[in-house]
Amino acid sequence: MKASQTMQARILKIAAILGVTASAAFPAAAQQLREDALSYFEPIPQGPVTVDGALPSSEQIELGKMLFFEPRLSEGHNISCNTCHNLGTGGADLATVSIGHRWQKGGRNSPTVFNAVFNTAQFWDGRAADLADQAGGPMVNPVEMGSTQDHVMEMLTGIPGYASYFAAAFPTDGNPLTFENARKAIAAFETTLVTPNAPFDLFLRGDDTALSEPQKAGLQLFMDSGCTACHNGINLGGNSYQPFGVVEKPEWSVLPPDDRGRYEVTRSESDAYVFKVPTLRNIELTLPYFHSGAVWNLADAVEIMGVSQLGEALSSEDAAKITAFLTSLTGDEPVVTYPALPPSTADTPRPQQ
Repeated sequence: MKASQTMQARILKIAAILGVTASAAFPAAAQQLREDALSYFEPIPQGPVTVDGALPSSEQIELGKMLFFEPRLSEGHNISCNTCHNLGTGGADLATVSIGHRWQKGGRNSPTVFNAVFNTAQFWDGRAADLADQAGGPMVNPVEMGSTQDHVMEMLTGIPGYASYFAAAFPTDGNPLTFENARKAIAAFETTLVTPNAPFDLFLRGDDTALSEPQKAGLQLFMDSGCTACHNGINLGGNSYQPFGVVEKPEWSVLPPDDRGRYEVTRSESDAYVFKVPTLRNIELTLPYFHSGAVWNLADAVEIMGVSQLGEALSSEDAAKITAFLTSLTGDEPVVTYPALPPSTADTPRPQQ
């Protein structure tokens, strides 16, 4: 053993006797770990999030919240955005795939809506450029909410109470009650669905005690193993596309052969089985994992990624270290009061089952 290692071991032993953490015994080590981490990651910013340099108005956010929880936007009046992106369960629905209109099963696991504002594109295949583009997709998807743009507009104009909310949210529009403005309002609300102050964020900002020693070991291993090639930035993902199975394709239940990912958008063979890298924020809350929703244990998901993406069979101990680090990505969830929605009238279109 080298002299420095011997001295380090002695200091750790003394620190343990005195009840001092390793971070306190080696503040320089924590600082170096932080500096290394900051070369890959950013903490979630404090305060309101801007989109294209602009802040949504409070009226747009309030209208967007109402529409996010509005089941009458669906053909059957029984599915809202919150159905599949439940704000009480990590912004997802905790199902392998979501159940949609007339009990149809969706094709992919629902991604969390939390921190989606930091993604470079939306959906697993990136077919929506931004939150507003994404917000309109499920409404008119026959498997999800089963509606159409015309039906959505019939509903919104058939519920008189919405007129004043749209007028307040879009005061300069001659005709504020439009499908496009409904999408914009939902996107405005979703900019508020961020989860700051995770232990990892606090550590990045200088708090040596924010991460436990197993979490720090997991962070170091996460970086050393090359996980940061795909999982980086504010969201530890959400900002690139990568093939699932860079080194070795996982079994078919995890990577169903009939879902070719981004190929369905671009029709380029180079995009076959390519998916948007998911965020790892709040990942302990958003099981099951992968676009297939086939894996329910986070450590199992870590091991699958080691083999398929890195070509490395992680030991159970190493998988546990990385899993410990991933639990440090759980932040403060937004507190959202369920809105009172405008009432229907006798003239409001009725649900179609």
